[in-house]
Amino acid sequence: MLPQKQAEEAIVTNFTETENENGGIIVGREGEENKEQDDNSMFTLKSLLWHGGSVWDAWFSCASNQVAQVLLTLPYSFSQLGMLSGILLQIFYGLMGSWTAYLISVLYVEYRTRKEKENVSFKNHVIQWFEVLDGLLGSYWKAVGLAFNCTFLLFGSVIQLIACASNIYYINDKLDKRTWTYIFGACCATTVFIPSFHNYRIWSFLGLGMTTYTAWYLTIASLLHGQAEGVTHSGPTKLVLYFTGATNILYTFGGHAVTVEIMHAMWKPQKFKYIYLLATLYVFTLTLPSASAVYWAFGDQLLTHSNAFSLLPKTRFRDAAVLLMLIHQFITFGFACTPLYFVWEKVIGMHDTRSICLRALARLPVVIPIWFLAIIFPFFGPINSAVGALLVSFTVYIIPALAHMLTYRKASARQNAAEKPPFFMPSWTATYAINAFIVVWIFVVGFGFGGWASMINFIRQIDTFGLFAKCYQCQPSGLPPPKTAAAPPPHAHHL
Repeated sequence: MLPQKQAEEAIVTNFTETENENGGIIVGREGEENKEQDDNSMFTLKSLLWHGGSVWDAWFSCASNQVAQVLLTLPYSFSQLGMLSGILLQIFYGLMGSWTAYLISVLYVEYRTRKEKENVSFKNHVIQWFEVLDGLLGSYWKAVGLAFNCTFLLFGSVIQLIACASNIYYINDKLDKRTWTYIFGACCATTVFIPSFHNYRIWSFLGLGMTTYTAWYLTIASLLHGQAEGVTHSGPTKLVLYFTGATNILYTFGGHAVTVEIMHAMWKPQKFKYIYLLATLYVFTLTLPSASAVYWAFGDQLLTHSNAFSLLPKTRFRDAAVLLMLIHQFITFGFACTPLYFVWEKVIGMHDTRSICLRALARLPVVIPIWFLAIIFPFFGPINSAVGALLVSFTVYIIPALAHMLTYRKASARQNAAEKPPFFMPSWTATYAINAFIVVWIFVVGFGFGGWASMINFIRQIDTFGLFAKCYQCQPSGLPPPKTAAAPPPHAHHL
């Protein structure tokens, strides 16, 4: 048995990899040679914009992917939760999400190490979460992981498409939101040409810059606007609203469904361990000030305005924020869809195809159901909570914690683990205790209460606006605002 230090060095050697012209991975000596060639031209334009695999690339990808359109719905969640609960739950779920992302990274390294010892080659193959579960725990876990992960990423892509239509409407309301969904569905379909997460280097960097601008625009614009006349801050008032808001925050910090794909795109994946935590700490500097400031300024008005842009006055700064968020949502759509592209390629036997154009053509069927679902359920805000409770709770919280516990349940597995517990964790027992707490908490509070509340709210949106709503939460000129669907009627669920 190798000591841990020697094992880590062996992993570094085995994991040395680079991207071939097809976006695949070349492992081992061939990868080292090609990487040296890449290093000699690392300052070329193509390398700068296209080929990413460093720790910084992974950090930008995690931070950019974690906070996208949800930035605009967090003030809506604060109106449901109240200021104090909103802040505390962001910190709580942010740290919990960072822990489960760490668990996913540990399981990836364990799986990769075992396969390397078996001389398995991953040339032209991107490892995905369901394959990690299959290799460590068997086919049943593979099926469960595949079902939850793909469904979550499918609806995550749907949410980005809905957000595009919702945002552009505040710049140009000559077209309704459904028409804008048609248009942006076609635009987002161009992500089929991006081979892998290696190729998001410049997009991740720009995406995080765009989100940073938008977050601080929301903060500063709200403070300059001041509190609206007669503003009230009554939240939390009802349990159904409280748990709906809580599951939106659960969704916010559950963006690590693409952790394995991001790790696989790294030159040294074992360095990923704390990247998601560092990305989350930066995200706190965006989400906490912006959500607090918008809620302070507009209070309970947000209960019927799930998009924060809808309450801020139209200025060139707001229009710039809207445009930047549109671009960023296009990027995040690609982040959510790319793992689905990989799965579909593997199903139809196109994953190792060299031609980017052939792969792009093969990927197009993945976009069609996303487009269709975005038109059926255009409920910007409430859909986040439903996805958070029913899908995120299992995909990125419960399943990773259970998988980690089962993988290292035997003493021999713990003794030979590629990654030992982190330095701040005194023992395996403490690790198991934290994992068990996450499983119970998320199942009861996130899935149980959160699922109950979010589905009540989601069904209410359908009852109020209908499926295929032409313009969700739009206010036609000269007519009163649409009937609110945020709060339950007095006779139902008045808790």
